[in-house]
Amino acid sequence: MSINLQKITLEKKGDTHSIDLTKTGISQKEIVINLNWSQPQQKKGFFSSLLGGNNSIDLDLGCFYELQNGKKDCIDGLQFANGNGGSREKLTRQGRYNDTPFIWHTGDDRGSNAGSGENILVNPNGINSLKRIVIYCFIYDGVARWNETNGIINIKASGNPDIEVEMGKQNDSRKFCAIAEILFFPNSMQVKKLVTFHNSHADCDKMYHWGMKWAPGSK
Repeated sequence: MSINLQKITLEKKGDTHSIDLTKTGISQKEIVINLNWSQPQQKKGFFSSLLGGNNSIDLDLGCFYELQNGKKDCIDGLQFANGNGGSREKLTRQGRYNDTPFIWHTGDDRGSNAGSGENILVNPNGINSLKRIVIYCFIYDGVARWNETNGIINIKASGNPDIEVEMGKQNDSRKFCAIAEILFFPNSMQVKKLVTFHNSHADCDKMYHWGMKWAPGSK
């Protein structure tokens, strides 16, 4: 694990860092979980287009969450596709910011050109109702070329250095990656690096003992 004044990088699987939630001002500002990634160089030319030269990579950010009352669910672009999402004030498959689960996904990036990636917001006023979150990303369409994405998760909480979890130069044919786990305590939250690969939501669910039920879906 490396540390400077602005950022803490969890370098190895199992590395952890805790965020102090008692610092002044944190209860007024949202906790941001950001996934960003880079696009590989595009192939150019006529023959490239014939051979499918569009190399863009689209990562989808999501999370499993569990509340202190035992309720479990997940939020990602696949869940709130096809009109199942909504604003932060309304409970939908996109979550809800102002009330339980106090977690809201800001929207599907759909692999835009070097944008700011995708974000999940956690309302600090709901910390006491949260037990744990597993942050993941997946490739909805296309070949798993993780080593070209340079995927990075940043967790930002006001008054604390950002916590960074790099996916690194991974080579794995599976399209689902569990990146980090967050455990919530009354006055703090602890982030642990995972970076494990899975065949599906259900496969990851089984490994981390969530026990949710799954059905095929599309967007």
